[in-house]
Amino acid sequence: MKIYILDDDINVIRILEQIITEKKIGNIIGTSSNSKKSIEDIKSLKPDIVIVDLLMPELDGISLAEKITDNLPNIKIIMISQVTSKNMISKAYEKGVSFFINKPINAVEVLNVLAEIINYMETEKRLQLIKNIMKVSDENFIKKETVKELVERVLKNVGIVGDSLTEEIVEIVEYTINNKESKYLSIKELCSKFSDSPKILEQKIRRIATIGLENLAYLGVEDNINEKFIEHSNTLYNFKEIKTEMDYIRGFSKERGKVSVRKFLDGISYYIK
Repeated sequence: MKIYILDDDINVIRILEQIITEKKIGNIIGTSSNSKKSIEDIKSLKPDIVIVDLLMPELDGISLAEKITDNLPNIKIIMISQVTSKNMISKAYEKGVSFFINKPINAVEVLNVLAEIINYMETEKRLQLIKNIMKVSDENFIKKETVKELVERVLKNVGIVGDSLTEEIVEIVEYTINNKESKYLSIKELCSKFSDSPKILEQKIRRIATIGLENLAYLGVEDNINEKFIEHSNTLYNFKEIKTEMDYIRGFSKERGKVSVRKFLDGISYYIK
């Protein structure tokens, strides 16, 4: 995978270069510390993945992500940030950011995120090949039964089996896949389309998602290179919250990991798509 790194701090660029090069997880085709000048570089080089800092002079990471994805929609954007504002993170996802890496840079987190996004991109290519061979349109490629099976498989991977709420999650996921404008809805607005008591539905999904987070954290404590741990800890959850829950399990902290219901549902949709 071709990777481009953009950060106004040259030390961050060097750290990322070292991690990626040593683990041979990608090919760095360019770096920059100037957000405005980097746009033409990216358009010319056409990397598969752009790692970009959120807070930069001249042009911030979210604005840059929007400009990149408008022109090159297949590029995956990883945002580097120490900002925890929910509104800021939500806006970043809306503008095309796929994953977040927290500052200060942690090698394990960087490798987990890159491994996950590369796995997703390779899976995406394989699925496209299958669709081309079978000459099946995107609209007909995923049937409702298949969506249900895939949702159940994702939930099972994080230890959630046979929950009565699966049908509601399937309906929400199916809706978000088929309605692009749904990404602009709040979780309350989204749940209100499927329940007269959206707050209760949100709380129920949060309960299920929390069980998955706890299961993943226990798995990570036992084996942090486990495939399921690596695969799901940054798609269904914020990896920072997984680490917080792992610290709680180890007795290093009294704080527990928190769940974003929106990220959990978007993560499931990501697998289905």
